Amino acid sequence: MSEFAARVEAISISGIREVFEAAGEDAINLGLGQPDFPAPTHARQAAVEAIEAGKADAYTGNKGIAPLREAIAAKHERDQGIDVDPGDVIATAGGSEALHLAMEAHVDAGEEVIFPDPGFVSYDALTKVAGGTPKPVPLRDDLTLDPAVVEEAITDDTAMFVVNSPGNPTGAVSPEEDVREFARIADEHDVVCLSDEVYEPFVFEGDHHSPISYADTDSVVVVNGCSKTYSMTGWRLGWVTASTRRIERMLRVHQYVQACASAPAQYAAEAALTGPQGVVDEMRETFEERRNLLLDRFAEMGVEVPTPKGAFYAMPKVPEGFVDACIDRGVVVVPGEAFGAGGAGHARLSYANDTESLREALDVMERVVTDLRA
Repeated sequence: MSEFAARVEAISISGIREVFEAAGEDAINLGLGQPDFPAPTHARQAAVEAIEAGKADAYTGNKGIAPLREAIAAKHERDQGIDVDPGDVIATAGGSEALHLAMEAHVDAGEEVIFPDPGFVSYDALTKVAGGTPKPVPLRDDLTLDPAVVEEAITDDTAMFVVNSPGNPTGAVSPEEDVREFARIADEHDVVCLSDEVYEPFVFEGDHHSPISYADTDSVVVVNGCSKTYSMTGWRLGWVTASTRRIERMLRVHQYVQACASAPAQYAAEAALTGPQGVVDEMRETFEERRNLLLDRFAEMGVEVPTPKGAFYAMPKVPEGFVDACIDRGVVVVPGEAFGAGGAGHARLSYANDTESLREALDVMERVVTDLRA
């Protein structure tokens, strides 16, 4: 008998974490996907008030408190133009648990999950944890996911495909025509489209579009959360939205692995969703300014960067040895291959860091590029 489960032996510690551990304590960290803004004051205060009133001492309902789920439903109506029953929402321990629930509820052993390559590291790992078979597909040159490539990859064994727009690690934003196609593909092939929308508000050019707005069936499952939108990564509050029958199956998993999301975080999330949204606008404007700075500097270096239209990441094409040289000189960047074979030859940079530090890091990267080309 094996000492450990095969599905756990099939995964490893994230390559992102390995990079962090290799860096010095004083390094400029462009590897962390965490906004450098405080959580909204009104969200923090709502958690404090809930704690002091004793409202956060006990379990909430498995799906989460009703006011939070109502706020999430209202957000979907406002942003996607769809009518969501608050009963069809589960508050989760961050978007990560929401992804896990969706995989566990819909993927049987050996079934395929199609996802972008390069793509967020959890897609591959959670597929394996669910006993499924990862099926990464390459991206276009602009790092967007091509619906035709997804459709071509679907077989009788495919349970799900993952869409992530705006994307991590690419910063790519899927245009409306592609999102409509993702919805059609899910409907016609009877496979689940898992839409990871945690970077939804950070679109710099055009608008965000969700496949749930265009689907004719209940084929789309949406994951979102407060971590990126409200700079609340530590609060661990996300959610999953889907049809009643799909939510019921995901709830079966959630009730045993989590019972309920953190109660104080639920009250904070409700306040974040229903309160002033100025902090979100400020973050989006700041990230766009930093993106433009980064693109200008890389253009001066002669380094090609597919233009990120959202999120707060970029994936420049870098010379061999770039990542190690940056880390040696005190700038943390992540090798593109940490996000899949398709990321080879790229590095992922997060510009969710203060502008002064970003400028310092770009100065270092310019010297690295010059040295590597000498």
